[in-house]
Amino acid sequence: MLPMPTDSSQVSTANQTSGEAASDPDSVRVALVQMTCTPEKEPNVAKAIDRIEHAAAAGAQVVCLQELFAGQYPCQSEDHARFAEAEPIPGPTSERLADVARRCRVAVVGSLFERRAPGLYHNTAVVIEPDGRLAGMYRKMHIPDDPLYYEKFYFTPGDLGFRSFATRFGRLGVCVCWDQWYPEAARLTALAGAQIIFYPTAIGWHPSEKAEYGASQHSAWETMMRSHAIANGVFVAAPNRVGREGNIEFWGASFVADPNGNVLARASHDAEETLIVDCQLAKIDIVRTHWPFLRDRRIDAYEELARRWRD
Repeated sequence: MLPMPTDSSQVSTANQTSGEAASDPDSVRVALVQMTCTPEKEPNVAKAIDRIEHAAAAGAQVVCLQELFAGQYPCQSEDHARFAEAEPIPGPTSERLADVARRCRVAVVGSLFERRAPGLYHNTAVVIEPDGRLAGMYRKMHIPDDPLYYEKFYFTPGDLGFRSFATRFGRLGVCVCWDQWYPEAARLTALAGAQIIFYPTAIGWHPSEKAEYGASQHSAWETMMRSHAIANGVFVAAPNRVGREGNIEFWGASFVADPNGNVLARASHDAEETLIVDCQLAKIDIVRTHWPFLRDRRIDAYEELARRWRD
């Protein structure tokens, strides 16, 4: 049996034998951590590290945490006091992620509230190699401004572009939450060489909308990312937070999809879980050969995509 976390959360596995590391060099075992968060930073960071350790013991090679895992989602209101939660990179939390990556010999993807300079903040994901080195980082490019998601108050749009990072376990791409609605972001990340695109996420239902729109909202979210997997011939992995925070019920349902858009594993809507899924990277070339979307792109005809609107 898999070693279980110390609380009631679950470790779920797909396409593999429990506890055995993936032996195929073209196979990468991915773990997505779906968890609740408290207002205090330390319990959240400690929980995330515990989940990484248990995922590694179950054979995971890449572990991805949800968006802004070190605290409760800060953007439900515009509150200057919340800027105190931000940290530099490198900083205390990124160093703790580097330490657990080094100890457990896993790659870690973690989303952080970055303090870049006085008055300059980003929503930033770090990619850490199994030896603890920083493989790179991605600053969230698309910043929403909606009721309960007032991110433009907190975050400067990213300036690092859409990237992929060479790690021991393949080329990893990262976009963050609101980025997941933009096919351009997924395309450029895939064109940068990503084999797996991770989407650390914090999305949920407003309680007054859940009964009427909840199923449709969740379906649209998952369908959008599955379409990115299909259109680009990549694996897509989206860890989402779960539980009630203020006026948002985060809907969990973290999942991994293959290059055909098939959901390989999906977490529940209402419980902490760690999904562990084997991603057969050789499938990328097979799918792209049979569905040659990248081959047939008319790059000579897309210039107007760089315009805001076609008048």
